[in-house]
Amino acid sequence: MSQEASGTVYAVVANDEEQYSIWPAHRDLPDGWRIAGVQGSKEACLDYIEVHWVDMRPRSIRTS
Repeated sequence: MSQEASGTVYAVVANDEEQYSIWPAHRDLPDGWRIAGVQGSKEACLDYIEVHWVDMRPRSIRTS
């Protein structure tokens, strides 16, 4: 059974460098990551990232 078929809810997460990813909402976040957006289907989370992560360079490079 695929993760989508199983009803997995994902969360948009970001790290200190403002890099985004998705993570299963029911799991503890890895160190260095925080909730940074919507929770929902994988597709909804990826759509959110596509709109909001407009500069893929790490924050440390953008601000130097």
